[in-house]
Amino acid sequence: MSSNLHPMLNVAIKAARAAGAIINRAALDVEAVRISQKQVNDFVTEVDHASEKVIIDTLLTAYPDHGILAEESGSTHGNPLADHIWIIDPLDGTTNFIHGFPVYCVSIALQVRGKIEQAVIYDPTRNDLFTATKGRGAFMNDRRLRVSKRIRMEECIISTGFPFRKGDNFNQYLRMMGDVMQRTAGLRRPGAAALDLAYVAAGFTDGFFETGLSPWDVAAGSLLVTEAGGLIGNFTGESDFLEQKECLAGAPRIYGQLVTILGKYSKFASAGDKAAVRTAVDTLSRERTSDSHDLEADGQEDSVALGGGETKDAPF
Repeated sequence: MSSNLHPMLNVAIKAARAAGAIINRAALDVEAVRISQKQVNDFVTEVDHASEKVIIDTLLTAYPDHGILAEESGSTHGNPLADHIWIIDPLDGTTNFIHGFPVYCVSIALQVRGKIEQAVIYDPTRNDLFTATKGRGAFMNDRRLRVSKRIRMEECIISTGFPFRKGDNFNQYLRMMGDVMQRTAGLRRPGAAALDLAYVAAGFTDGFFETGLSPWDVAAGSLLVTEAGGLIGNFTGESDFLEQKECLAGAPRIYGQLVTILGKYSKFASAGDKAAVRTAVDTLSRERTSDSHDLEADGQEDSVALGGGETKDAPF
């Protein structure tokens, strides 16, 4: 830990590294990790719980009067009425982790009277430590971070997350991705939103968008982005996004262009934009249904052609 860092950031780094050690030990034999399912495609492991416990214990040992908002235990620890609230995702990218896909991280942010003031994102697989203190810049290990300087969308890589929850509007997401993909050099889906935001701050990607995110997914990353010179908000460009379940981030010029593309998909879009999106999504849904029926019909015809229709006695 560095004496040049804010004391609370130093404690958060200590907590993140302790959690990372637990995650790395478990990753050596990930098939032995006990897994449960919160809902369809939404997993939690004993590693999430162990990581969260060591983070909370470390933070509350140093600051017993602070509050906690954690992905797995909510606000059951600490003082929920405190001015200082630690927002914790003990293992962002759990689905990646249980498959041995090495893209996941620990995310810790400190919110003071509603504003994020300290942030740590730790990638234990690469030993990459992303940190930020409000007004002091963002860093990856010892390197100062700046967002990408690209200004042309066609040169940019944009990261996102795919819908996976029951009730997600899959057809609308297809429209969103199609609108972005046609204008960029590529779309990426790493699978850990906190790291996605850290990568925007580092300039590895030029922008990021996703819906359905919770505060612990984006709190730390949001400070990294802004301290690295980027912008973050909802799809219409409003900065008060933390509880709104839609997040858009990027270098300033790219952020503005993404707002123009994605603003109509926001829950805060105008009635006219929402109606136009519904019409487009309904059209896409009908097209997908029609294509699905065509594929089924083609499959049945192929089956008959190959003798897969009515069962007949073999000719020998």
